[in-house]
Amino acid sequence: MRTQDISKVKNPELRGSLAALQRAAAMARKTAIQTNTALVIVQDGKTIRIPAEQLRREEQNGK
Repeated sequence: MRTQDISKVKNPELRGSLAALQRAAAMARKTAIQTNTALVIVQDGKTIRIPAEQLRREEQNGK
């Protein structure tokens, strides 16, 4: 389901799920930076490890 589709569904919980996932991702980044641990994600079917230092740089650059 695309972002545009989610905003049009009748179920209010499903409509709010995208915002909840975005908040959870932001909290995970913040926690990884605070604890100096890497963030592990899956992108295009590949597991990627993002070190805390890279997360700090991205945060400083406004990404």
